[in-house]
Amino acid sequence: MASKLLFAFVCILLLSISAQSYTRRARDPCKEMIFYFHDIVYNGENYKNATSAIVGAPEWGNRTIMASPNNFGDLIVFDDPITLDNNLHSTPVGRAQGMYFYDQMDTFSSWLGFSFVFNNTDYKGSLNFAGHDPLMNKTRDISVIGGTGDFFMARGIATLSTDAFEGSVYFRLRVHIKLYECWKLL
Repeated sequence: MASKLLFAFVCILLLSISAQSYTRRARDPCKEMIFYFHDIVYNGENYKNATSAIVGAPEWGNRTIMASPNNFGDLIVFDDPITLDNNLHSTPVGRAQGMYFYDQMDTFSSWLGFSFVFNNTDYKGSLNFAGHDPLMNKTRDISVIGGTGDFFMARGIATLSTDAFEGSVYFRLRVHIKLYECWKLL
């Protein structure tokens, strides 16, 4: 009986320690960064400065104008500049590369899958993101699901907020990244 009680006590103690370390780690990110990415959708006339294009559209849509209602069914691929401030003409620190598609008929909503690819003096490697983006919310969280280089196996949350938009041709996202799992490569 005493050994069962001792075993139960040890299990509770280990669970308590594990829960405390998880809770502490969840509140204290190991790295925080803020970036902006600038998306310029090809509209049939802006080939020279477009950074994204509609590659799939519903039967009633086309590839140069977003589908109605709410862009539903449009699939967009992008290769957008990432900057440290909200100026499109600032020196890029990397590229945001991936795709998003609009996935609801009754409201603006999309699903994102993309990477931030860095190759500059401050950062090397990539951060990978995926998740649902309810565009009508002021802020939205998506998952940081991994990384390479300086961000090897990173995990965390990226809080997106639409910083600017011009119709369906341009938008800028502010991306506040909080990494809760950081690894150092030797």
